[in-house]
Amino acid sequence: MPLTMAKPGEVLTIRKITGRDEVRQHLAELGFVVGELVCVVNELGGNLIVQVKESRVALDKTLAARILAS
Repeated sequence: MPLTMAKPGEVLTIRKITGRDEVRQHLAELGFVVGELVCVVNELGGNLIVQVKESRVALDKTLAARILAS
């Protein structure tokens, strides 16, 4: 499921990242890699604040929809 469907407090494992190479590279630099745990901290108008590794990152809904997790 896309990360945008996750509820706050939910911990998921990243399964796939879609999009162009530049988008996938940018997300990888932020720590979003396949197999990594990600926790949704908060959701504001479809935009997410997520914790990945030791960082909190704000993602707009279009970027968050490219991250598939379960």
